[in-house]
Amino acid sequence: MPLVAAHSAGGADSRTLDQHWRVALDPGDRGTGDGWFARVLQDMVELPGSLEQAGIGNRPSVDTPWTGDLNDKSFFTSPDYARYRDPAAFKFPYFLQPSHWYRGAAWYQREIDIPADWDGKSIELFLERAHWETRVWIDGRSFGANQALHVPHRYRLGALAPGRHRLTIRVDNRMIVEIGHNGHGVTDHTQGNWNGITGRIELRADGPHWFEGVELHPDLPNRTLVVRGRVAAIGKGRRAQMVQLEAGGRTSQAALDWAEDGAAFDARLAFDAGEAEALRPWSEFTPVLHRATLSLGDGTRWEGLYGWRDLRGGPEGFTLNGRPLMLRGTLECAIWPLTGHPPTTRPEWDRLMQRVRDYGLNHLRFHSYCPPAAAFEAADAAGIYLQIETVWANQSVAIGQGQPVDRWVYDETERVLAEHGNHPSFLLMSHGNEPGEGSGGKPAEARRDAFLAGYVRHFRARDPRRFWTAGTGWPLLPESQYHVTPTPRIQDWGAGLHSRINGKPPETQTDYRDFIARYAAPVVSHEIGEWCVYPNLDERPKYSGYLKPKNFDIFEDRLRANGLLPLASAFVRSSGKLQVQCYKEDIESALRTPGMGGFQLLGVQDFPGQGTALVGIADPFWDEKAYVTAAAFRRFCAPTVPLVRMASRIARAGADFAFTIDIAHFGATALDEAEIGWTIRTEEGAMLAEGRFPGRRIPIGNAPLDLAVKCPLSAPRATAARLEVTVRQGARQIAANDWDIWIYPARPTPSLRAVDRLRHASGFDAETLRHLEEGGDALIGLHPKTIANYAETPVKLGFSSLFWNTAWTGRQPPTTLGLLCDPEHPALAHFPTEAHSNWQWWYLIHRAGALRLDLLPPGLSPIVRIIDDWVTARPLALMIEAQLGRGRAIVCGFSTRAEDCADPVSQQMIASLSAYMQGGAFAPRTRVTSEQLRRLTVAG
Repeated sequence: MPLVAAHSAGGADSRTLDQHWRVALDPGDRGTGDGWFARVLQDMVELPGSLEQAGIGNRPSVDTPWTGDLNDKSFFTSPDYARYRDPAAFKFPYFLQPSHWYRGAAWYQREIDIPADWDGKSIELFLERAHWETRVWIDGRSFGANQALHVPHRYRLGALAPGRHRLTIRVDNRMIVEIGHNGHGVTDHTQGNWNGITGRIELRADGPHWFEGVELHPDLPNRTLVVRGRVAAIGKGRRAQMVQLEAGGRTSQAALDWAEDGAAFDARLAFDAGEAEALRPWSEFTPVLHRATLSLGDGTRWEGLYGWRDLRGGPEGFTLNGRPLMLRGTLECAIWPLTGHPPTTRPEWDRLMQRVRDYGLNHLRFHSYCPPAAAFEAADAAGIYLQIETVWANQSVAIGQGQPVDRWVYDETERVLAEHGNHPSFLLMSHGNEPGEGSGGKPAEARRDAFLAGYVRHFRARDPRRFWTAGTGWPLLPESQYHVTPTPRIQDWGAGLHSRINGKPPETQTDYRDFIARYAAPVVSHEIGEWCVYPNLDERPKYSGYLKPKNFDIFEDRLRANGLLPLASAFVRSSGKLQVQCYKEDIESALRTPGMGGFQLLGVQDFPGQGTALVGIADPFWDEKAYVTAAAFRRFCAPTVPLVRMASRIARAGADFAFTIDIAHFGATALDEAEIGWTIRTEEGAMLAEGRFPGRRIPIGNAPLDLAVKCPLSAPRATAARLEVTVRQGARQIAANDWDIWIYPARPTPSLRAVDRLRHASGFDAETLRHLEEGGDALIGLHPKTIANYAETPVKLGFSSLFWNTAWTGRQPPTTLGLLCDPEHPALAHFPTEAHSNWQWWYLIHRAGALRLDLLPPGLSPIVRIIDDWVTARPLALMIEAQLGRGRAIVCGFSTRAEDCADPVSQQMIASLSAYMQGGAFAPRTRVTSEQLRRLTVAG
C-alpha cells in the first residue's frame, strides 16, 4: 500500500496581527445579544497567548469547575487536605495548578488596516490554535463560527475596502461539543482548558486565483505523484484554464474543471526507475523531503513538501519502503508546563523530536489530540513516525451512540487531513483513545464497534496515505489496518500483584508471539510502562509559567510531617532505578516478540495530571533525570538491541547457567560480518565467563537467532554479576546491552552453627519476648497476613513501582515504590545489593508485608526501608533492628521459616542476617518495648 505525504505553503500576501488586542470577559453570555462586536472593548491583552498566561480570570478554589475527572474526591472532604482548601493558600493535589482559570466566552478586538494593494483581493483571516470555538465580526458584520479544536480556524472574508476596519473575535473555551473531558485537547490534567489564540494570527490576501485543499499522493511502488485540489477565484473575470505541476525536475499540466464554487484538478507526474534522486524515499533513516510546485498562468503559485514512502502491514508486522519496521514510541499528551498549550513554532518541536531520538525512539503518539503544524514539520525533518488522534470519548461521553461527538469526530478528522495530511511523518491515525460505550452494555458496545468500523472503512477509502485503526487501546476490529492493545505488557490495568512482574519470578523469556498470532494486522502494545518515580521536589523552580506544581508542596508537607523529608532525594534515586528496570523488561518483552508491530510507552515524559503520574524517565520538560541518562536508556531501546532469554536471573555456583541471545535489529540495513560477544563479570569487574560467536549476517527484524550458551559459574560467596552482550563490526561497537544476575553458593555463606543466644521466631510470642528481655537475640520473620496495616489506606506491597498512581487507579497495588537501604550496612554484608530494589529482591518482597515505623519509637532507622506512595508518605520498613530489655532483635516483614525460604535469595538473606547478629557489629541503637513490637502485628 503506497503511503506518502507533504506539507503545503501558499503564496498569499499576509499581515500579522500579533501584539496588542482589547479584551472583555463574557461569563454570562451577554456579549452577542448586547452587540459587543459593535462597541469598543476597554481592557488589553497580548496575542498570541491565553487569558491564563496573562493572569486574567478566576483564582482556583474548591469550586473551580475543572475540565476532567477527579477520580479521588478526598481532597474536598479529608481533614488531611483541609489547610489546602483555604482560599488564601489553595493547593490542588491532582495536576499542575494554574494561577488563573476561565470558562466561557471572551471577546478580543483590534483595528486592522487593509492596504491599497489588497483592493479587490479575497482576504482570509487565519487563526492558529484557537481554543475553542471562534466567531468573527468585521465592522459588526458576522462571518460565522468555527468549532475546530486542533487545526487553524480560517475565515474567508472576501474583499474588504482599503483602510481601517474593526475585527472582533469571540472565543469560547467551554465544552462546545461533549467529546470527552479527559481528552488532552481540552482537559485540565495536562495543557489546561485555556481561552485564547496561541499561534499565528494573520490576514492573507489572495487573488485573482488561489489554491485550496491541495493533496499530494506520491505512489512509491508506481513512481507516480498525484496532486489533487481546487482553484478558487474572486469576481467574474478571466478564469485560469490549466494548472502546471513541477516536481523532481519534471512538469505536467492538468485542466481546470470550473464550477460555481471553483475548479477541481488532478495533476500527475510519472518518474522513471533511474531517477534515483527524485525518488529518494522518506524514513527515519533518510528523512528526505521533495518539493512540489503548482502554478497558474497569472503567477499564482502553491508550494509544498512531500516524502516518498510505502507502508504495508500484516501478521508479520509493518514494513516501510520494503524494510521491516518496529515502532518504538512514546506518548505526547499536550504537556507543556511553561505555557500550558503546545507551541506553534519549530524550535520547541525540533528539540522534542531530538529528545525522542535521544531515547532511542522513532515514534510519537499524540494522545487524544492533534498538534500544530510545527510538530509535523519537525517530525518530517527528524524522521519520526506520528500517530494522530482527535478525542478521548469515554467517561463523560460515549461514542457511536448517536451523540454530537460522532459527527464531530468525522468533521475533525476531515479537518486534520485537510491541514496536515500531506506530511510524510503522519503515518497513523486513530479516532481517539480508549473509546467508551456508556452504560448501555453489550448493545451499546456493538453500536460503538459498528460506528468505529464504519469510521475506518470511510477514511481508509478517503485517505490511503496512512494506516487507520478503530481505536487506541480497543476495540480490535477486522477493519483496522493495525491494532493498539494493552494486552501485551507486563502489568495491565487492574492486574495488581498478580501481574507477571509482581506475581512471577523474574525471567527474560516471555514474549507475545502467541497473542499477536491471532491477528492479521500488526499489533502495537498500548501505553506500556506507566511506572512511577518519587516526586523530585528540586524540580519546582523550573515551573516559571502560570502552571505551578502546588501538588509537590503538598507532598513535601507529608514527608516533613512524617519525618521523611531528608530522604526525599534518596527516594527519587532508589525508586528511579527500580522504574528503569521495570521499563527495561517492558520494552525488551516487546522487542523479543517476532513480528511485533511496536510499542507506545507511557511514557518518557512525566505526566503531571490524573492525580500526578510521575511515569517519566525524563521530567515534564523532557530533561534527563539524575538516575538515568538517555544514553543508558538507549542500551535497551534503540534500532539495534541485543536481547537475552534467561529462565531465571538467579544462578547456583557450580551449576550450568543457560541463556540464548537474540538481536532486535531494525536499522537501516542488515549487519554483515557482525560479531556477537558476551561476558559475565562481577560487580567488581572480575571475569566469570565469556564467549563469542563468529561473524554472521544479522538481518533486519527480530527473528530468533538461536544462539545458545551454557556455562558453569563459580563463586565462593553470594555474588552480583552482570551479563553483557555486544554487537560489533570490526572495531566498531554497534550495540550493547546488559542484565543483572546473582550467583549464590549451593549452601548459603557464611555457614554458621546454631547458637542458643540467637532464637528464630515467627511472631512476638511470650517466650520470644522473654528471651529478649533476658538478654537473648531473636530473628523474627512475620508472615504478611499477621502484619498490622492501615485501616483506611492499607499498604499493598509489591516488587514493581507504582502503576500510574494511586489517586487515579483507586489505589491499585502495589502502592509502594521499592526499597531503600544502605548496601554497606553490616546486616547485608553477605547479601549483595544496591541501595534500591533489584530483581533478586522479588523473592523476598512478593511474600512480604510492610512494617509500620509509626508504631515504633521516633528515630528508628530500619535496615531496609520501603518507599510508600507519595500521597500518604508513611514511614515503612521491610527489616528493622532494635533493643528490647537486655536483648537485641531483627524483625523482618517476611517469613524466615525454612519451609518459606526454599529459594537461594531468601536463604542467603537469612544467612547474612544471622552472621550479622552473631558478630560484633550488631548494636541496634533504638530501644523498644514488648508492647511496641506487638503493635506491628494484627494480634498485637
